[in-house]
Amino acid sequence: QVQLVESGGGLVQAGGSLRLSCAPSGRPFNPNTMAWFRQAPGKEREFVGAIRWNSAIDYYGESVKDRSTISRDSAQNTVYLQIHRVNPEDTAVYYCAAALKYYRDYTRADQYDYWGQGTQVTVSS
Repeated sequence: QVQLVESGGGLVQAGGSLRLSCAPSGRPFNPNTMAWFRQAPGKEREFVGAIRWNSAIDYYGESVKDRSTISRDSAQNTVYLQIHRVNPEDTAVYYCAAALKYYRDYTRADQYDYWGQGTQVTVSS
């Protein structure tokens, strides 16, 4: 069984940056795509970004594009998310997810096979 473990959440000041990490524990696996989603209180889960594991092609959600970077360390099977110029609307629980197969629409949460437990990010104004 694969488990994804996120780290790096916490309190961030508005205007600063956050950096999250996600690494698998358990048996090795070879994802096609890894992604980040987030969910704020009272809101639906939102796509943040994704990266195709082999090509490193990355994609971003509208609310974070132009101020975010997703990267991966293939040797460690670790994926990173950086968001710069954070604001209180970035406050949410951030989840890492992994899809074993290729899906054209990387924004759909139901296409991911494994999920982390989530890490809270709170942006103070």
